[in-house]
Amino acid sequence: MSGRLWFFKRWRPRSLQARQLLAASVGLVAFLAIAGYALDAAFADTARANMQDRLKSYARAYADGIDFTRDRSVYIREQPPDSRFAGPGSGLYMQVVMGNGTMANSLSAEGPMLPPVRGLLAPRQEVFEGPLPMIDIDGSQASVYRYGLGLVWDADADPATEFPYTIYVMEDSRALGAQLRVFRGRVWFWMGGAGLILLMLQTVILQWSLRPMRRVITELTKVQRGETERMSERHPRELEPLTESINAFIESERENLERQRNTLADLAHSLKTPLAVLRTQLDSGAQDQDLRQEFDVQLRRMNNLVSYQLARAASSGHKLFSAPLPIESNAEEIVRGLEKVYAGKGVLCEFDIDEGARFHGEPGDLQELLGNLLENAFKWAKRRVLLTAKPLPAPGARRAGLVLSVDDDGPGIAPEDIAKVLQRGVRGDERVQGHGIGLSIVQDLIKDYRGELQVKRSPELGGARFEVKLPPGP
Repeated sequence: MSGRLWFFKRWRPRSLQARQLLAASVGLVAFLAIAGYALDAAFADTARANMQDRLKSYARAYADGIDFTRDRSVYIREQPPDSRFAGPGSGLYMQVVMGNGTMANSLSAEGPMLPPVRGLLAPRQEVFEGPLPMIDIDGSQASVYRYGLGLVWDADADPATEFPYTIYVMEDSRALGAQLRVFRGRVWFWMGGAGLILLMLQTVILQWSLRPMRRVITELTKVQRGETERMSERHPRELEPLTESINAFIESERENLERQRNTLADLAHSLKTPLAVLRTQLDSGAQDQDLRQEFDVQLRRMNNLVSYQLARAASSGHKLFSAPLPIESNAEEIVRGLEKVYAGKGVLCEFDIDEGARFHGEPGDLQELLGNLLENAFKWAKRRVLLTAKPLPAPGARRAGLVLSVDDDGPGIAPEDIAKVLQRGVRGDERVQGHGIGLSIVQDLIKDYRGELQVKRSPELGGARFEVKLPPGP
């Protein structure tokens, strides 16, 4: 069993190029073999047909030059149609068979032991047979092809004197065999040469046709090594679904990795404020009862933050239909913690919240939105922070939107620095402690709610103003 497992581990499927080359080679060899066999059979049939026609012409030539005496002896008036008929054992033989059992041969038939005579044939009957065994003039084994033609002698046009006879013409089969050997040698030589050329051409074609696949492999290797971020768009249409799927997978994996990193960063950023509150309380020497109460509040908040971030990582977007959430009560809880963290600055946070202002979404989203905006304001403010919330009117019976703004009296943000500050991981001032991801979290939340974020100078306090507009709902 272990040997079988070792074999399957070591065995690897053949490459596509090897598979196609092997299949093409087997198909080409089979085709050439069948074609060669067909050509050989066709040439052999043609050669035998030509021999039959040639022997038939010899037989008719003999028939035209033969006379019979009164005792039915054969007399040949003319020269034989081929000089080989006059040479003993020349390989071309003639026999005349008559009805009374007598037989006459050409001079070439003197010496060899020809095949047994078949006998008389019916008038105009033709036979062609062979190869038939014989013994040559030197005593060696040989074979011949034989053609027979049945005729009737009627010199006086008298039915009483006519009689049948048959002419047999035979030719040594070695001449046909030599032709076949020469033909086969040439055919297989040229077929083999053509096969080698076709195999080389097939190899070149395979190299050319598989070049896009090798390019896909090269691009994928570069992606794996980190040399490129994705595969190119220019591929044959047969490979486009594959490359598009790979690119989609790469993008999905990259987005998942980025989402996981952002979620961890967001969670760490969200826990920073409760931890800072706890550290401030510990350093302030608060009473045990107050410390215990603050610990309970902040631990519950951290637990809610962890649950919120986990739920946000598992889903995307927000619920379309959510209960309206009040702004002031959620903001007060956040401001109480920030006032303890930034107690040394003595920052005062004021509210200007319309009674009809409501946030339609997840409670955790509202906590993140308010927490990051207010913490950023507390960080840069000198003395004052202003939170404003107003409903955004909607036509008809649609749900009202929300305009939420946070102002501070800090140094503000130059217009050319706004885009840089909103980037993840970028801080407005490297000397100020922070992670630079709070405002990017705000942007992600606003994007989920199809809202917009504007950063400008505060007309009331003179510092920065972050204004969030969430559109009306259905």
